[in-house]
Amino acid sequence: MDKLTSMKVFAYVAEQGNFRSAAHHFNVSPTMVGKHISFLEDSLSTSLIHRTTRKQSLTEAGKLYYQECRRIIEDITHAENLIQTLNNRPTGTVKINCPVTYGKKVIAPIVADFLAAYPDLNVELMLDNNLVDPYRCDADVIIRIGELIDSSLVARLIGEYRMVYCASPAYLEKHGQITSIDELQDHPCLGFHYYEGESQQVLNFPVSSFKQTRTRLISNNGDVLKLAAMKEVGILLQPSIQVEDEIKQGLLTELLSGYAPKPKPIHLVYRSKQLSLKNRTLVDFIIEQLQ
Repeated sequence: MDKLTSMKVFAYVAEQGNFRSAAHHFNVSPTMVGKHISFLEDSLSTSLIHRTTRKQSLTEAGKLYYQECRRIIEDITHAENLIQTLNNRPTGTVKINCPVTYGKKVIAPIVADFLAAYPDLNVELMLDNNLVDPYRCDADVIIRIGELIDSSLVARLIGEYRMVYCASPAYLEKHGQITSIDELQDHPCLGFHYYEGESQQVLNFPVSSFKQTRTRLISNNGDVLKLAAMKEVGILLQPSIQVEDEIKQGLLTELLSGYAPKPKPIHLVYRSKQLSLKNRTLVDFIIEQLQ
């Protein structure tokens, strides 16, 4: 069994906390993940992971070995990057973590163009509203919505995230126009469900007056809520990029533009100023496209 591959599998398990996510990431079975871990434990004559039915945790030896694995993997990656830079030909896979709506509406089309322009590069685009730890996930580039707290990260401002209230024209014709935030209390609203405490967006858009209204439908999918709004179920609060086409087509009407939540900055974030050639190529491409 290849030790470097086993080390990569072990490092991923250490970061994610379970075999199943590692199996999905490396496109192998959970049993094979276990074999990689056992191979390392046998070669080291020590246990690296405490195994339970629900979650795995590192032993003391596992914590030390994880740090060394990360260093070795990063050194190898750095060496590969040097060769790529020398040849001025980026190759490999760039991993991006991005919020769902922004990723689907904005980043996905850019990634498709990027892949067409750079046939030797691949992209792994993970859409996820959870607030991931940049130092514990394997993403090369992370897109964040909202103010950044960790000053040690390198960040490039790439835009603003604007939220809008809207409703179908037929709903407004039936129930009357809405001219103030207080009037929302008299209308059914459509609410977005976030994974409690983990989403970057629920912290960034605390609109208490909207949350206190009568909620007819809750979903963790903006398209579901948008469809309900177009079918006259109630008032919607969603990112402008999610509803801009429907507003242009007259299927939805923007409301309360003077009361919308303050737009939040969108940053492209990475861990070090010294980007590899493949990562820098993608970062520069995204920024150029958004400009």
